[in-house]
Amino acid sequence: MTTEIPILQIDGIEVLYEHSILAIRNVSLSVKKGQIVVLLGANGAGKSTTLKAASNLVRAERGEVVRGRIVYRGQEVTRSAPHLLAQDGLVQVLEGRHCFGQLTVEENLLAGALAHKVPRRQLLADLESVYAHFPRLKLRRKSLAGYTSGGEQQMIAIGRALMARPQLVLLDEPSMGLAPQIVEEIFEIIRQLNQREGTSFLIAEQNIGLALRYAQYGYVLENGRVVSEGSAGQLATRGDLEDFYLGARAG
Repeated sequence: MTTEIPILQIDGIEVLYEHSILAIRNVSLSVKKGQIVVLLGANGAGKSTTLKAASNLVRAERGEVVRGRIVYRGQEVTRSAPHLLAQDGLVQVLEGRHCFGQLTVEENLLAGALAHKVPRRQLLADLESVYAHFPRLKLRRKSLAGYTSGGEQQMIAIGRALMARPQLVLLDEPSMGLAPQIVEEIFEIIRQLNQREGTSFLIAEQNIGLALRYAQYGYVLENGRVVSEGSAGQLATRGDLEDFYLGARAG
């Protein structure tokens, strides 16, 4: 169930890289508590930049929100430090997974708990909760993450985010480079987390059909702007969405 109070509200933001490159302009969107919302669009449309602006990781790439504002749980966080946002439950899973290859699977997961100081008993309980969602990771828990498969590394990245006890997960291209069966498995876990634990998700994804099957609402980005939005059902019935990916849409 969703409420009418957004857990995340992005109002008319613009992001500049290197003080000169305009990556997104006048982007507005919202995620209600308990929702799965997807950002659709081709490579370079501005999906990743939008997520990084919300988590303020855009500053690590010499980017800056120069206009607009970002509100999380009713508080403006446009320039809040990423680690403080993580402590408050806003966590991002970057495109490409970014596991610590020389650490074990379990050490990678435990790294996600660094945002919070919790008793060891609670830490172990959180770890077991992650393993319940990703049984494959429990089997590989002593393996070096660098020697796991792409699907397992995506599970590690999501599991590491869950160890931070998130209320909102920003998930960037979770299907990239993965076999369809693994992608379905990961999205089913996202649905379970959403339905059973109330975790909200904002997901940047290129797989239109898959994304709209699991989301409640979506936004379409093109050239750094939101050009369309609607419920997942409404967007799924549109015949022109593929054009945004293939470059066939007229200017």
